[in-house]
Amino acid sequence: MAGIYIHIPFCRQACHYCDFHFSTSMKKKDEMVNALAKEISLRKNELHQETIETIYFGGGTPSVLSDADIQYLIETVYKNHTVCINPEITLEANPDDLSEERIKGLAVTPVNRLSIGVQSFFEEDLKLMNRAHNAAQAEACLSIACNYFNNISIDLIYGIPGMDNSRWIKNIEKALSFGIPHISSYALTVEPKTALDVFVKKGVIPQPSDEAAREQFLLLIENLEAKGFIHYELSNFGREGYFSRNNTAYWLGKKYIGIGPSAHSYDGYYRSWNIANNTLYLKSLNEGRPPLEKEKLTTADRYNEYIMTGLRTIWGISVERINNEFGSLYADYLLKESAVFIKEGLVSVQDNTITTTRKGKFLADGIASDLFFLNLKE
Repeated sequence: MAGIYIHIPFCRQACHYCDFHFSTSMKKKDEMVNALAKEISLRKNELHQETIETIYFGGGTPSVLSDADIQYLIETVYKNHTVCINPEITLEANPDDLSEERIKGLAVTPVNRLSIGVQSFFEEDLKLMNRAHNAAQAEACLSIACNYFNNISIDLIYGIPGMDNSRWIKNIEKALSFGIPHISSYALTVEPKTALDVFVKKGVIPQPSDEAAREQFLLLIENLEAKGFIHYELSNFGREGYFSRNNTAYWLGKKYIGIGPSAHSYDGYYRSWNIANNTLYLKSLNEGRPPLEKEKLTTADRYNEYIMTGLRTIWGISVERINNEFGSLYADYLLKESAVFIKEGLVSVQDNTITTTRKGKFLADGIASDLFFLNLKE
């Protein structure tokens, strides 16, 4: 089984914190849709006839596409790949795009999962982040969407300057009030060269507090687990049967093709990525060639990838898999380097599997980087 990710590089307005590739000009949208379809066709043999189980429209803001555009791209995937009987087809959408008429239209396309970028239900947070929607639109779109889709995820951001723990808990409670089965939640981070980076450096917006983010992360876990959500990945919580199949495939190391400017692909041994420039992407596709670069992953690269993704999930890192797939040198190294984190109560070992403890979850990425194998020559 494998997946296809389709990057839609357009947004109506730029969020202050975002460093993803996108354009706020829609002039080339129709040309881009045709180019995406062409890339899907040109790369149809890369997965070696593996069955597609997930199709994911990310971005950018995929909901700027028309229903006809979305239908066309999905049909193009079906024409060029074998797709499983019940694939997960996710569309990322912003609340300002989700009128009742639009939601009804999406409900009759093959899209069966919505990932809605709410981020916060409070006006002051949305204005600080320069989101295109307002709090009323966030609530309204969820009220309607729940009548047409049973598989809905929303994004929430914590660690926002000025958002205290009380407001964060109200955000969580508001999300839960809609009965949605999945929540993805991330700490607000200051990425280089973003508007947020500029505002923080100028003192316009305070630097986000790591301590506040840690506290709100722990409150998130406590509140969602109390309501039956499973914290199956560092930033993702789902009810039983509603884990993101697309994202789970990434974390478990399954193959995927990334379509569109800046999109990444992975087949277990090679990683490739498309150019992050709309004009050059379109030019390349007009010439009949995907604009991608490719690198072969070393054994150490693949080990490090597994450490990073495995430690973020409830499935953890299998020492047996490390030994079988990478060799005893790596397994011994992992056990030796993880000893200090076991002693500090940040990770635990059970059934030959290493997972983070609740205390260690917020530090998972840092722990993983300390477990990387960096000195092996091949």
